Amino acid sequence: MTNKVLDRVRDLLPAIRERAVQAEEQRRVPDASIAELTEAGVFRMLQPARYGGAEASPVDFYQVVRAVATACPSTAWVTSVLGAHPWQLALFDDRAQADVWGENPDTLVSSSYAPTGKLTVVEGGYELTGRWSFSSGCDHAQWVFLGAITPNGNGGMDYYTILVPRTDYVIEDVWNVSGLSGTGSNDIVIEKAFVPAYRTYSASDQANLVGPGQEVNTAPLYKISFGSVFSNTITAPIIGAAEGAYESHLERQRERVRISYGGQKVSEDPFAHVRIARAASEIDAAILQMERNISEQLRYAEAGEEIPFESRLRARRDQVRGTERALEAIDLLFKNSGGHAIRRPNPIERHWRDAHAGSVHAINDVERALAMFGKGAMGLTVTDRML
Repeated sequence: MTNKVLDRVRDLLPAIRERAVQAEEQRRVPDASIAELTEAGVFRMLQPARYGGAEASPVDFYQVVRAVATACPSTAWVTSVLGAHPWQLALFDDRAQADVWGENPDTLVSSSYAPTGKLTVVEGGYELTGRWSFSSGCDHAQWVFLGAITPNGNGGMDYYTILVPRTDYVIEDVWNVSGLSGTGSNDIVIEKAFVPAYRTYSASDQANLVGPGQEVNTAPLYKISFGSVFSNTITAPIIGAAEGAYESHLERQRERVRISYGGQKVSEDPFAHVRIARAASEIDAAILQMERNISEQLRYAEAGEEIPFESRLRARRDQVRGTERALEAIDLLFKNSGGHAIRRPNPIERHWRDAHAGSVHAINDVERALAMFGKGAMGLTVTDRML
């Protein structure tokens, strides 16, 4: 099936590429890029049809994200995060969906899932207080998903994702970083905001692949695992950054092949050719595994069958390995570029910085994800809210 959104986005890439330096300097994605991507339908790809969405496959969405990342990884990171949130909002109570999309289906939601906020039970819902970091693209959003915890009465804590409107929080500009500097991943600060109970989504429902929104959003898309969708939302722009570096590297090397130095073509270095081959293979492997795992979960959902836990474990295993593979590819290309790679502005050095910045996201905790897979393969019990 043709990915029509991808076709439209490809026409936008030259302008997004030209704005890459602007994104870094402004420390946020330019408004023009967000407007163009909105018009192209990117942010509605995973949105319910009831609110004008395409209910597309995440595979198609990740293809779009990777394409944007070839031009500007920061823009792709924000595109991926903001574009995945409609999928999660579709699992919330329908009243929460109406709050966000009722008047404007193009309304965007940012996030900060780390449970750094405190929930206090009050009449009709909760009171929320806290500070959350790394809310990518928050300047472009009118709502935010926030992680918070509350005592469960059994001596433990329950985790929730909370949906909060822009009128209830303050954005503090703290984003001064060396990589993904164009993502505007600033802090969200809240002091005693009221949250109605229907704007919360529990980690237990998330782990069990259920949500109240499934009553009205019945497409198979909304029955696959959050851990797989969200984790690959983070890895897709990193793979795309490696693809962009690869394209830039080949373009420069092909240009150099037409230049002679002392009668010998400078690009005829067999070791350089090997590094190119290794980089291309790592990128391909990362993409193929990502698409295989998501497509498999969709097939189970479309057949009305339960998604095997093994499939969810493998998706997380391959997701963190996908990030590792992308980093290995971009490191090879960086070294293969010699001194040229450290000059700014330069797509290879920017993509190298951005990919490594993305790799430190909590979802890319390689040992944790691989240990979960190994534990599951041994037949032992695995519990993790990011599965």
